[in-house]
Amino acid sequence: MGVLFDECAARGVATRFHLDRPFDIGTEEATSYTVPELATLVRRAAGWFAAAGAGPSDRVAIVKPNHWDYDVLACAAVRVGAVPAQLSAQLPHQWLVTLLRRLRPALLVTTAALWEALRAAEPPGLAHAVLLLDGSAPGALGLADVAGIPAPAPHLRHDDEPLVINHTSGTTGVPKLVAHSTRTIIGKLARFETVRYPRIGVRRDDTLVNANAFAHGRTFCWTASALCLDPAEIAILTTQDPDVADPLLRAHPPTLVEALPSAYVRFQPLTARLDNPFRRVRLFISTYDAMHPPTLRAYLRATAHRAPLWMQGWGQTETGPLTFRFHTRRSVAHTSEARGVGRPVPGKTRLRVVDPDTFRTLGRGQAGLVLARTSACATGYVGENERWAAKRHGAWWNTGDLGRLRGDGSVELLDREVDHTPGLSCLRTEDLLEDRLPEAAECVLLSPSGRAPLPVVVTQDGLLDRAAWDRAVRDLPPLGEPVALTWDQVPRTGTGKVRRTALLRQLTGSGETVGSGRWT
Repeated sequence: MGVLFDECAARGVATRFHLDRPFDIGTEEATSYTVPELATLVRRAAGWFAAAGAGPSDRVAIVKPNHWDYDVLACAAVRVGAVPAQLSAQLPHQWLVTLLRRLRPALLVTTAALWEALRAAEPPGLAHAVLLLDGSAPGALGLADVAGIPAPAPHLRHDDEPLVINHTSGTTGVPKLVAHSTRTIIGKLARFETVRYPRIGVRRDDTLVNANAFAHGRTFCWTASALCLDPAEIAILTTQDPDVADPLLRAHPPTLVEALPSAYVRFQPLTARLDNPFRRVRLFISTYDAMHPPTLRAYLRATAHRAPLWMQGWGQTETGPLTFRFHTRRSVAHTSEARGVGRPVPGKTRLRVVDPDTFRTLGRGQAGLVLARTSACATGYVGENERWAAKRHGAWWNTGDLGRLRGDGSVELLDREVDHTPGLSCLRTEDLLEDRLPEAAECVLLSPSGRAPLPVVVTQDGLLDRAAWDRAVRDLPPLGEPVALTWDQVPRTGTGKVRRTALLRQLTGSGETVGSGRWT
């Protein structure tokens, strides 16, 4: 990864990159790049890091606003032999302090505003050195202090040594720090995506749009695979504001879109516009979280392509994709069909469902804890070895998700174990509610301990029509009184997932759930 852009430039990869705003590096004002220009930027940043004291086996923590330069900077760290740790700036500052304590980085790369916030939350000592991308501050280096230092020669490492560290979403508390090696995240995951599969493979005339959380491992993997496939254009969206995203989408109408589930929800109003920007899309891709049927339908109807596909991946930071499911206009016509997350990746992953108490394997159709087996599994949690060991069962990985294997071998997700409610699938109920409440941008069903499930309905104005609600729940098990909130009133992770424990505490004063939380 340290020489990815150099090698692609040498091969003549002609992809043009377009950004919705400049990178968060004070020296850069461009919003369009060629591959050779990005290769130069990686080498320049590698020189900065070497001048700041980062070298082989050191950890370089990167904390900044959401942008694809997370991966550009990570490649620079890899080039000097360091291990980049990409941390979302959207995490609470105290959580970031906790993660930095676990990492003990040789270098912290951040912005002036974030550095001031971190210093306020914790006395100095979070990193051996600090490099600010956009200014200067006491106790930190600025780019002017390290500019002009030539990049050292690329440092090679063994395929099983740590390559990159990313954190999990953090829906239930402080995220885990997941370490991947070159073998797991590049050899097993990215390489799998560089095949030009029929219908779903990237073509050289494609325009890719990516609206993601760029601090997470998915985009580090995507950067490696997408660049090697040499599409015509790649457009990067850092915002989930539809009015801000619309100009870039119209300037570069995508044929392939990958976005966070929350981004798809926020961009959905664009699908109803007369000249919607998704009219050329042949393939939509989503990961991280479940997609609800109304959103799937809106996009599949918006494109003028004769037979568009939606590829939904289910997996985790620790494992990469475990299953794939393809949706079509016909398959999402019924809510019950949209909850399945597909079959295990052929030749790559195996799944089994076990009893959460005894770990006895359950038969098809029986609900239990989902275990996975994959050679792409990460190498461990940084600073939490016991937590990692508790989730390993021999060669199997405990996903912490509840689900069932259907007769055809596909997987149906029911809930996270920590969020489940006996006799009720929160995920399925959320699907039904969103189907029945067109004004809902999102429905969330919380499971407070000792109380009825608590429904939260996210609407544009934070209001909910009571008659519509009563009709929507007429045939559902008893639920608590609904709470209507706006999008911004809901605490979220860097990937846009609802921080369910924080939301439950916000609404009830307690974060206690029905689930045990043993495998979070």
